[in-house]
Amino acid sequence: MLPHYVTLLFLLCTSISAHQHEHDPSIISTMEQFSGYSIHEPTSLSSLSIDAQGLQNQIDQLSGFSDAPAPAVTRVLYTHKDVLARRYVKNLMGIAGLSVREDAVGNIFGRWDGSEPELAAVATGSHIDAIPYSGKYDGVVGVLGAIEAINVLKRSGFKPKRSLEVILFTSEEPTRFGISCLGSRLLSGSESLANTLKTITDSQNISFLDAARSAGYAKDENDLSSVFLKKGTYSAFVELHIEQGPILEDEGISIGIVTAIAAPASLRVEFEGNGGHAGAVLMPNRNDAGLAAAELALAVEKHVLESGSIDTVGTVGILELHPGAINSIPSKSHIEIDTRDIDEERRNQVINKIHETAIRITKTRGVKLSEFHIINQDPPAPSDKAVINAMQTATKELNLTSKLMISRAYHDSLFMARVSPMGMIFIPCYKGYSHKPEEFSSIEDMSNGVKVLAFTLAKLSLQ
Repeated sequence: MLPHYVTLLFLLCTSISAHQHEHDPSIISTMEQFSGYSIHEPTSLSSLSIDAQGLQNQIDQLSGFSDAPAPAVTRVLYTHKDVLARRYVKNLMGIAGLSVREDAVGNIFGRWDGSEPELAAVATGSHIDAIPYSGKYDGVVGVLGAIEAINVLKRSGFKPKRSLEVILFTSEEPTRFGISCLGSRLLSGSESLANTLKTITDSQNISFLDAARSAGYAKDENDLSSVFLKKGTYSAFVELHIEQGPILEDEGISIGIVTAIAAPASLRVEFEGNGGHAGAVLMPNRNDAGLAAAELALAVEKHVLESGSIDTVGTVGILELHPGAINSIPSKSHIEIDTRDIDEERRNQVINKIHETAIRITKTRGVKLSEFHIINQDPPAPSDKAVINAMQTATKELNLTSKLMISRAYHDSLFMARVSPMGMIFIPCYKGYSHKPEEFSSIEDMSNGVKVLAFTLAKLSLQ
């Protein structure tokens, strides 16, 4: 009897005939090297492939749970459509034979017990919440694709040693409560977040706890520390995701292997001026809070470009003026800034320069800096070398092209890296589009990603 991992290799390599497998020593040698097992007897090859069309159908069906008309998707935390979408995914986990549990904030876990369930499990997963009028692939490929990867392993007859677990993370997007990666951040043991969630409210003045309870969570508890995971809960975590950038598509590469995730620091800045009538107040006498914000926005670009690295980026995503009338000089301005880098020190130097510039602007424009607040300043996360090696080996065995790359977008993996060794698999997406209705990944690219994920999970589960 061949070890189950070797059987998986036979079953997934569908492009090679059974006759070739039985007689080609180079193929046997390659499989022995990848699996770590010796092969002493031939085996017949059964045809097996990813149910890519089934995966696409599931993605299409899930996109129907939306508060925006197709092709756009809007699925905000704890709304009715979010609850329905969660139920849909839990049903798929059940059909796949996974045991399902949920924690106090709605992180959902589907587990396939291994032959040694006392060992730390190998986890995978992503999120299904979607910002207003976005697309249907962001996060979703990493959840539904993970379930399909489990199905592939089960169909192959593979038996994991370490348990395999699929995680649907709560609220990766900051849409409702302004907190990105809420579920994974809490899983990583953030006590400050656990305390914040006791009092935070959304734009409709609905508290987090009330919203959670309306969706069936946090029923009898205000202390959300029950969500925290102990370090070492998982031996590894791997996330499958669309790239959300154009590099893989432009270079014709099938798989991106993420080496590090750049973490953002988010800033909130407010200026106050005197305001006044747009016609009556002469230019030399103005203290224009709007121009102060505009000058700072241009300074963000300047400081980022002067960092010396292409990996440093900065964005002014929100700029609001009060009172917001065409014939009134702005008396207040509100600006929110996102700056990212894989080098934490370099990113923090940019933040310091932005702060220094904001202070200088108050002097040159006669305005008040009423707020300069760092909302979050998370460290970047490197991928684990062993996980990277497992992903690289998988792509080679599947004869797929791959590229080492960094992720400039926020992912739940950033916080799972605080719990366990982490890695990410990127697949191409059309023109790099994401967070918009045109977001798209082909069946072929998703199938490649699921295959790499399946092989990687299998390899890590046997370690």
